[in-house]
Amino acid sequence: MSQNFNFQAPAMSVGPAKRKLTQAVPVRWQDHTVVVGGDAPVVVQSMTNTDTADAIATAIQIKSLAQAGSELVRITVNTPDAAKEVIHIRNQLDKMGVNVPLVGDFHYNGHRLLTQYPDCAQALSKYRINPGNVGAGQRGIDNFAQMIEVACQYDKPIRIGVNWGSLDQGLMAQMMDENAQQSTPWPAQAVMREALVLSALNSAARAQELGLPDHRIVLSCKVSQVQDLIAVYQSLSSRCDYPLHLGLTEAGMGSKGVVASTAALSVLLQQGIGDTIRISLTPEPGGARTKEVQVAQEILQTMGLRAFTPMVVACPGCGRTSSTFFQELAQEVESYLREQMPIWRSQYPGVENMQVAVMGCVVNGPGESKHADIGISLPGTGEVPSAPVYIDGERTVTLKGETIAQEFKQIVHDYVHQRYA
Repeated sequence: MSQNFNFQAPAMSVGPAKRKLTQAVPVRWQDHTVVVGGDAPVVVQSMTNTDTADAIATAIQIKSLAQAGSELVRITVNTPDAAKEVIHIRNQLDKMGVNVPLVGDFHYNGHRLLTQYPDCAQALSKYRINPGNVGAGQRGIDNFAQMIEVACQYDKPIRIGVNWGSLDQGLMAQMMDENAQQSTPWPAQAVMREALVLSALNSAARAQELGLPDHRIVLSCKVSQVQDLIAVYQSLSSRCDYPLHLGLTEAGMGSKGVVASTAALSVLLQQGIGDTIRISLTPEPGGARTKEVQVAQEILQTMGLRAFTPMVVACPGCGRTSSTFFQELAQEVESYLREQMPIWRSQYPGVENMQVAVMGCVVNGPGESKHADIGISLPGTGEVPSAPVYIDGERTVTLKGETIAQEFKQIVHDYVHQRYA
């Protein structure tokens, strides 16, 4: 039965909404600048979990995060010993040629550490201030002002990072009391969401009153539940033009952390909300801290917002693929591509947009391989034991035997050199 297609129908909207144009906040270290907001790409951030007082261990972890693609790295500055070591960490990174800007994370005593250790204040490229942890009453007002004065003195941007686990209890109590007097009170959860937003906006307004310009301010309102995060940031984005840092405050472990972060951030990014992101994964014991960087990159790349490393398309496997060879090859190729990127990024501009297919049988293998820049279709169970390779949609060579993995990686390497050099 034939059908008449109306190709004049309005095209469906494809892709994320245009990002909201916020203030552009430059985060600098020497000659290197990372711009948060404006029309700059969404920035990937991460955080160390070493003791900052251990300068060598912290510098090593920062280097690994930067090499993985983190564009800003936050470090805990919680004690005098930690504050003293910040300058040594910065110097060690400079010696290693790692120019990633450092963000100092301050709670409770940041006003003292920033004023008592000027080398620390200067070596950091940005300060993170949690208004719920600067003190109560007049003391909190004075402590916050002291930190803003240091930021003004050294021309540093700040992130006002509100967190529902440490929300200003005075503000929360006041809003709960006022809500109770309403003829139709809001649910407690709605009051909490509004308190987060107001805490961030009021703190930003106070920082500007103290002399910090708006192009030095980034805001965040971090929670742990997906729907809360979406609602809070939608409200925050509609009420200000500051750049926004996205992330669940505790995403969780393993697949739960990845899924929760992806679910929350993808909705907001699709709506054009968000200028910098961090994936706060709980690492497995001994696990690589760089996992959070990889997940952040993959969220942005799979949404078409940025490109960081060539993407590998691989089938999930089925009864036609009883061998694990295609899974092993896909994993090996993906690892190979990530390992090469620190070199390829500078030598082969555009290589991060390359698509590689590693398929497991004849059903979708040839088709997916043709759609990729370079692809291989491995034989499934009972199929002819040969693996055709496709380059730019054309079948080129057929690989066989025990050296398929090595030969295919060499083909990928040669393709990169020929196309992107």
